[in-house]
Amino acid sequence: MKAISTATALALLLFTQGCRRSHPVAANPAPSRACLVTTAAGSRGDSEIAKFQEDLREHRAPARAAEQLGYRFISKARLTNDAGFYTVAEQAAACLESIQPADPAALLLRGHVLHQMHRFREAEAIARRLVTLREFVLDFGLLGDTLMEQGRLGEAADAYQKMMDLKPFYQSYVRAAHLRWLKGDLDGAIELMTSAVKAASPRDPESVAWAYVRLATYQLQRGQFAEAERMIASSLQYVPDYATALLVRGRIQLAQHKPVEAVASLERAARLNPLPEYNWTLADALRSAHRIDDAIAVERMVIADAADPRTVALYLSTRQTNVKKAVDLARAELEKRGDVFTLDALAWALARAGHMNEASAVMARALAEGTQDGRLFLHAAAIAAASGRHADAARWASKARTFRFTLLPSELGVLRSGIVSRPRV
Repeated sequence: MKAISTATALALLLFTQGCRRSHPVAANPAPSRACLVTTAAGSRGDSEIAKFQEDLREHRAPARAAEQLGYRFISKARLTNDAGFYTVAEQAAACLESIQPADPAALLLRGHVLHQMHRFREAEAIARRLVTLREFVLDFGLLGDTLMEQGRLGEAADAYQKMMDLKPFYQSYVRAAHLRWLKGDLDGAIELMTSAVKAASPRDPESVAWAYVRLATYQLQRGQFAEAERMIASSLQYVPDYATALLVRGRIQLAQHKPVEAVASLERAARLNPLPEYNWTLADALRSAHRIDDAIAVERMVIADAADPRTVALYLSTRQTNVKKAVDLARAELEKRGDVFTLDALAWALARAGHMNEASAVMARALAEGTQDGRLFLHAAAIAAASGRHADAARWASKARTFRFTLLPSELGVLRSGIVSRPRV
């Protein structure tokens, strides 16, 4: 069967729901509708996906083929910013269920898809079901991930600890590292992420590349530019043109006051992955390089994007543009995602809209976990200053300056002003 795009695969899904075979297949059972979609989806030139699709079509170890396809489509979605691949991955899970009903592997795959689609409560329900059925390391990883995204770090820590007890390996190390970072332990995060790099399999180059990018962001936070750039170079050796790595390279260059170089990195990153975070960073670099018209065009793309409401809310608040929309976006995001950074986005939007009492209360919740992050400290300082808490403002501003290397130029402008200006709706 000729490979087709993810969009066409979804149309095929709707079509096949109304189809019925009129004659039985002699050799192998008829494939389910989900399996048909999984084998029809375009591979974007990925030979591994094409191989497993052929295995599934020919009924060669079909359960393994369906499972491997699910995870490869998840990876493809991350690399290409094509959310259609998540839907195909969900169909791969349904295909696996049709081949082996009640298979925990299918549940785990479905849980990972739901997590990537930010359906955290549904993914948590699956993870909890899995950990009652068996004691498998990746089940506890999924459970911890869903809890962390909902802001329940204590429960997430318990799940990750169980994961580490069962098997200290790449997947355990990266989660433990991120949790350490969220709790303010930068040294511990670097140590564990370094262990993750050493434990990662070169047969999964994206995993190695991602770990190197995380190490680069930790080094950037310290102001260690040369080491951060070395980590990015290592990442790009594993995945050339890795959008996440190019984004962080652009941020390193901005921190070094090299806007022209940053624009080159960020233009490529944004073409590969045009999410609001990428375009906002590119727009700031373009402004720093005095390419104002180009920056304005990119900023329009940020505002119009619906893929990442939290980042759009942060952007609108920072620019003091349509702060009412920023509040609405952040409130809606908090309904499903209660982590530190969503709380911060809501606090910042409320502050820019002039709701200082509520902003202060939400900001206190965002700071409660001890996360050491320049953006959090910047917003805390501005909110405290606007609320007349000048000692707190000075303390948080000092912390923001310590981590100034991670702030965008537009955010550094807020830090220099030291106040929350009168909101404009």
